[in-house]
Amino acid sequence: MERTKVEEKVGVRGQHARPGAITNRAMTAFSPADEEKQRGVRRMKLTATGLLLFVAVVYVLAKWAQNSGAGPWAGYVAAASEAGMVGALADWFAVTALFRHPLGIPIPHTAIIPTKKDQLGVSLGEFVGENFLSEDVVRQRLRAVGIGSRLGAWLAVPEHADRVTAELSTALRGALTVLRDSDVQAVVGEAITRRAGAQEIGPGIGKMLEKVVADGGHKRVVDLVVTRAHDWLVLHRDEVMDAVEGGAPGWTPRFVDRKVGERVYKELLRFATEMRDMPAHPARGALDRFLTDFASDLQSDTDTRARIERLKGEVLGRGEVQDLIASAWTAVRSMIVAAAEDERSELRLRVRASLLSLGSRMAAERKVQDKVDKWVEDAAVYVVTTYRKEITSLITDTVASWDAEHTTRKIEANIGRDLQFIRINGTVVGSLAGLLIYTVSHALGA
Repeated sequence: MERTKVEEKVGVRGQHARPGAITNRAMTAFSPADEEKQRGVRRMKLTATGLLLFVAVVYVLAKWAQNSGAGPWAGYVAAASEAGMVGALADWFAVTALFRHPLGIPIPHTAIIPTKKDQLGVSLGEFVGENFLSEDVVRQRLRAVGIGSRLGAWLAVPEHADRVTAELSTALRGALTVLRDSDVQAVVGEAITRRAGAQEIGPGIGKMLEKVVADGGHKRVVDLVVTRAHDWLVLHRDEVMDAVEGGAPGWTPRFVDRKVGERVYKELLRFATEMRDMPAHPARGALDRFLTDFASDLQSDTDTRARIERLKGEVLGRGEVQDLIASAWTAVRSMIVAAAEDERSELRLRVRASLLSLGSRMAAERKVQDKVDKWVEDAAVYVVTTYRKEITSLITDTVASWDAEHTTRKIEANIGRDLQFIRINGTVVGSLAGLLIYTVSHALGA
């Protein structure tokens, strides 16, 4: 009844309990397996107590027989049974004192588990911290396992590489799904803007432009521009002439405006044609010199560099640029998700091939194995040395949260049956010791 009431209380509290209360509830509830163990403990208690009563009856009968002149044998039996009772009572007291006060009497240093539960938790935490979470122990155990070679042999199997690839793809899709586009876009945009704003771009652009001009790489661009300009002039003769005539003064005769327009158009077409067909055209040389001077100014002229920086700031601050960054992330995310979902995508095929190659190298090359083992060891040592206190406090706090009475009963249910053998052994050993002492005493007395 008492256990039922406690379990009902625990069940009510569990409706609003925090996740950490699950462990506490586990220590206050008895499973069917625990109840079966309790029945086994009770049976062994009856056996040990029955043996104590047996030697007590034997002792009474032996003393009666000894007083009745039954012979020397009665003394030996009485001594053995008397010592057996002493051993049985002593071990009963020792076993009982672990879990409760014997006969309900608050004798000092009894009921050790319920009264020292928290201290036992602290000692257990310290024991684990000193003997399991030390750097030497962690490195020794991991080194003995040989994670590098085992992991390499496992990854070298195609089926395992496929499994890891699939798991990585699932994790990648999940991560990209959980992340909100607006958050990522804001972070990426800020990072790009901050990085671009912190680094001066003028000298870099100047060096690049200087190299392009020196290698003649700009000439193709010039060829393209002058060719398109020539073609445009050929197709838009009337537009050019109308523009010239429209800008003429109102007092000039129209035929004069027409002649001027034709002259301007012909000169523009001649200039575009010559510049297109003559690689050594003076305008091309002038453009080369301009680009060379501009490249030099970008690297050395303070005013030019400052103007470029201002222009960069204005460009980065425009909404169109930020929208471009945002759309780039959206496109990249969609591309990655699609590649992760497609088993035959280049991304998954490359990941699989890399895993197989890595597994083969780890399985065959000692140097790679040692490197992986060291990485794992260093990571594990960092965790256990950095968070040792948190890990041991988990043990200490968990034990402290357990109910003392039910913790005692549960521990007794799990180890109590074996402890009853101590009582039985104490009875048997005590009887043999008593018999030996009585025999030696009589032998020496004789």
